[in-house]
Amino acid sequence: MPKIKVNDINMYYEVHGDGFPLLMIPGVSICLKIWDKPLIDGLSKRFKTILFDNRGAGQTDIPDGEYTIKMMANDIAGLMDALNIECAYVLGFSMGGMIAQEMALNYPLKVKKLILWGTACGGRKSVPPDLTAYKLFIGAIEGLTPERMAKATIPLIFTKDFIKKNPEYIADKIQRFLKCRIPFHSYARQVKAMLNCNTCRRLKKMDIPTLILQGKNDILIPPKNGEILAELIPGAKLIFFEHSAHAIFPHEPDLFLKVLFEFLI
Repeated sequence: MPKIKVNDINMYYEVHGDGFPLLMIPGVSICLKIWDKPLIDGLSKRFKTILFDNRGAGQTDIPDGEYTIKMMANDIAGLMDALNIECAYVLGFSMGGMIAQEMALNYPLKVKKLILWGTACGGRKSVPPDLTAYKLFIGAIEGLTPERMAKATIPLIFTKDFIKKNPEYIADKIQRFLKCRIPFHSYARQVKAMLNCNTCRRLKKMDIPTLILQGKNDILIPPKNGEILAELIPGAKLIFFEHSAHAIFPHEPDLFLKVLFEFLI
């Protein structure tokens, strides 16, 4: 499987399909195995869809030292250079959305259009998870075993109704979470990087077409964060998904792809 030297790490990546490049930036602790196959299949029919593991996760190297969101954005810019990609659509999910913001701010010529999925700007303007999400999050950490962390993640990103109606999907998702095993020290570094993120004061200067995707039932990144981003980013378009939690695509797959294609094409 392909790895490429980027900055101080060897970065694992995959390329699916042809067309204009679309980079998919994953969230905290997860690797590219977590993306739903119907999503990647749908995107790769129209775009050269590039998946990768952030530093410290999956099959990418786990270097010592602290991580920052800016550092991970630099990694992605380096990956683009290594793959001879001058400009791309950039989609960031959760923590990946914070990395995507840094990409757009620091490398504006590399980002043709920006999609921010279930994310926040960080700092005082962002709205933290509600108490239910916080307790689930802490419970996952305290369990420490990969199995407990994977199972505790499920109610953070899916609605109760979706979990009840889709047991086979949930079982498969847990197994894919387990394939994204990450050492706890690396997980902690990614979480710290996310908590230290703060792009809010700089977003008003951004001049890149931006689409913000937000689940109305998201308890991990409360919906107000989507509104805050839309207010800060000039000309940004905000779409709420009425029946979705943090992981929007599995809840409303057809609408998700329709919205994405209308923005990108």
